[in-house]
Amino acid sequence: MCALPSPCACTRTSKNSCVLLASRSSGSCANDTGRLLGANLKILRNLILQDGAEFTKVWSKTSKSLISYESGRIYFDNYRCCYSSLLPEPEQLYELPKAPKTEKIEDALLCQCPLDKVLPNASDQKSCLLVLTAHNWLYRLSADTGKTLERVYLSSHFKFRSLGWDSSQETFYVKTVQSKQTTLERQAGVDNNILMRVAVFQVFPLELVGMLEINKKVFGKTAVDVLLSQGVLAVSHSSKHVRLYSFEYIVNKFRNEELALGQQWELKGIVGEAPYGIPVNIHIHECPPVLFEMSYFENGVQIGGHPWHYIYTPNHKRHIGTHHICSITDGALAKNGVQDMKCDSLEADWIFFHPDDSGRIVHAGPSTINVLKIMAETGCDWKCEIVTDFSITAARDNRAPQVIVTSSGRAVKRRFQLLDDDPAQETFRMVKYEDELDLLAVVDITHTEDDGQAHLRLHDNKTGVLMKRVPLKEPWDVTYSHEVYFDRDTIIHTVQEKNNSFCCHVYKMKRQALDEP
Repeated sequence: MCALPSPCACTRTSKNSCVLLASRSSGSCANDTGRLLGANLKILRNLILQDGAEFTKVWSKTSKSLISYESGRIYFDNYRCCYSSLLPEPEQLYELPKAPKTEKIEDALLCQCPLDKVLPNASDQKSCLLVLTAHNWLYRLSADTGKTLERVYLSSHFKFRSLGWDSSQETFYVKTVQSKQTTLERQAGVDNNILMRVAVFQVFPLELVGMLEINKKVFGKTAVDVLLSQGVLAVSHSSKHVRLYSFEYIVNKFRNEELALGQQWELKGIVGEAPYGIPVNIHIHECPPVLFEMSYFENGVQIGGHPWHYIYTPNHKRHIGTHHICSITDGALAKNGVQDMKCDSLEADWIFFHPDDSGRIVHAGPSTINVLKIMAETGCDWKCEIVTDFSITAARDNRAPQVIVTSSGRAVKRRFQLLDDDPAQETFRMVKYEDELDLLAVVDITHTEDDGQAHLRLHDNKTGVLMKRVPLKEPWDVTYSHEVYFDRDTIIHTVQEKNNSFCCHVYKMKRQALDEP
């Protein structure tokens, strides 16, 4: 009989920050980094939600191009300039040399360093930024200094435009623009059946999986776009339907040769170096087995949940505004699986699988946010129903006068009901999840005179209870684009301004000074 280890002090359920700090200082969690980090984040959550904590604007910066943010880094000038937001005030990490338009950055992905394995090169053990340039180079840059760690030349014949994750932090793909029939091909009566090319790589270390062509003769003449996600190749069609294929099956069956970056290939050139680039080594000459196929009206198809379900809008006008939740096993519609907010608003509601591991669904509209659960039907384990876990509702004044008196004293009767996103009412604009603090971050907008006033609401992710409401100082003009990020003790608000420029505002959590006796 083996003795059980004594429980770690960091596993206490107390929410008292002093208790957690005391257990940390005693070293009771020093042998378990994961528990120590969890304890620290619990302390931070408690501090943020206290009444004495407030968010203060500490920094602003304008840009002529779109501003991006990810994991403590703010990118300006099309990823050329990077600032760290982890410090009390953002500080510049690096600025890349200016490049001509022909060499500008088209897209980028941030790669976090792997913690579960030791890699041969020290540079591989640190975070990096993958950037795709207009002249078809793929660069791996240090996320902290901008120094070039590695570069790969893709092609001198095809224009690559975008990057995407297949499996986050493990496998990514680079996609070309859609091929179009040239004038010479049209005059000669030659059909161009290649829709696009896709190159797939593994990261840490950077390795080539393969390059494949999406041929309309194989995947159908109506194919218009492709993407990779979680080992699935999804092909979208102009007829509003999508087909899913196993990428592992495609690689195993159609890859005729494994290629390595830097390898000499058939006396033609070196793989990944100019001017040769990367050859096509995955030749799909017949259609792979279809894993899943679905017609939809708009917004495509989402897959997720526990057990696996998909969300879509059926391809018929009578289903506009509804979201159907069905089992991916047999396509059966779940009980209460048709979600319809019946929004009377200018902007539609939106729905997505919750980013946490709960398997829940978030359905948000201008005045209501429903967090839904997929549950087994009572007495029928193989059938599921959709139940509401909790709802968040906006503050609404339903007593709006039906008769309005103008400045001249004339009484005017209201002839129409207010919209759900009426500027005079509190309206939800964004819903995001802060995974480390387990909080839902919701942006609500109210209007005072001519300007909109935004607040960031922090709700408990398990119950939906409102924990804190933080005002944002900048006016919110709904005619321009906005993004709000909540990351630990930092709020970042990026906004497009009237002169077609962009501005980034950074807020930091600060404690109010205690009153002296």
